[in-house]
Amino acid sequence: MTPRAAPLPARAAWGMLLALSCAFVLSQAFRSLAAIMGPPLTQDLKLSVQELGNWSAAYHFAFGVMQVAMGVSLDVWGVRRTILLAFPLTIAGAALASQADGYGLLMLGQLLIGTGCSPAFLVCTVFISRHFAPERFTPVSGAVMSIGYTGMLLTATPLAWLIEQTSWRWGLGALALAALATWLLMAWRVHEPPVAGDASAARPSPLAAFTGLLALFKLPQTRGMVAYALVAYATYITIRGLWLGPLLVERFDFSLVQSGNVALAMTLASIGSPALFGRIAPAGRGRQRWLITMAVLVALLVATMALAPAAWMDSALAITLGLMSGYMVLQHGYVHASYPAEVRGRALSLLTMAMFLGVSLMQSLSGMAASLAPRFGVEPFTAALLTMSALLLAGAFTFWKLPRGL
Repeated sequence: MTPRAAPLPARAAWGMLLALSCAFVLSQAFRSLAAIMGPPLTQDLKLSVQELGNWSAAYHFAFGVMQVAMGVSLDVWGVRRTILLAFPLTIAGAALASQADGYGLLMLGQLLIGTGCSPAFLVCTVFISRHFAPERFTPVSGAVMSIGYTGMLLTATPLAWLIEQTSWRWGLGALALAALATWLLMAWRVHEPPVAGDASAARPSPLAAFTGLLALFKLPQTRGMVAYALVAYATYITIRGLWLGPLLVERFDFSLVQSGNVALAMTLASIGSPALFGRIAPAGRGRQRWLITMAVLVALLVATMALAPAAWMDSALAITLGLMSGYMVLQHGYVHASYPAEVRGRALSLLTMAMFLGVSLMQSLSGMAASLAPRFGVEPFTAALLTMSALLLAGAFTFWKLPRGL
């Protein structure tokens, strides 16, 4: 069970949550770098399409595999110490990657960034569960996701302009400085009150925590939830965070700033979407129908981008995907309602882990599809987009057919 902390005044709770949300904003910026930074990186460091996909995926791989450790840290040391100890790795990783002269150092920096950002959203959800009423969990989580999406504004037109005026190294350096400022803000503002009861009574080891996560698979609703979580968020962030820029630049000869403008419009469309879905979507079986229907619609839009290439259409569909992206917040409400209170924290950790390992998997698989496509006379971006569409449909179908919760 997620322990309840001493009550906080509403103003203080929102102030701390907004400070924590700044780390989530930066994590969104870092995970969407490749959409704008991909073309100059490919040119400067001579990266292949597969290497670019693997580099982008490395962030999400590190982010996903660290969820168990960060969950244990939250139980043992709390929100403040967890984020303040982890986030300096983001600063170090960005600084290191900005000096990379080859693929190896670039990958190391990306892994450090992903590790440092790994508790960014988890600390927000844990803080919300401790300091906000249970019925407010989904709408407040949706608001935080909307705030987080503003991080992708940084990696749209502003980053494209900075790179065109200087280089991709200055782009990473600027993000490293922003991460340092965020760490200082959290150190100043976040002071969570002690958890009620004996905080040292139960301190799980990483092995025990991992075993606890695996035990969730004994519950019938877990496998479908994981299958869906692996592909839903992954589809959106793989387009916005990896393929959008290269697709517009190489398929339609957009400039870097022009592709950044489309990314900016897509991000602006996505900002209010989680908060909106958090308020209008139904609960129970209705929520499940929404999850399945929205996934199918998104898969069809992605397939249209693959099979009917046109500059105006791909741009418009990308913006439409941004408008629809908020449906993914329904997963958090689904997990919160479908698991008993004593395992809810572990279920949310498993959801987060599946979401980000799914991004790593989808970016690697779509990169592999793009690299193999020319052998079969298929355009690389067509292959990448169709791969994403097929994976999303497979995840939605699995969620539909397997037992589900509430």
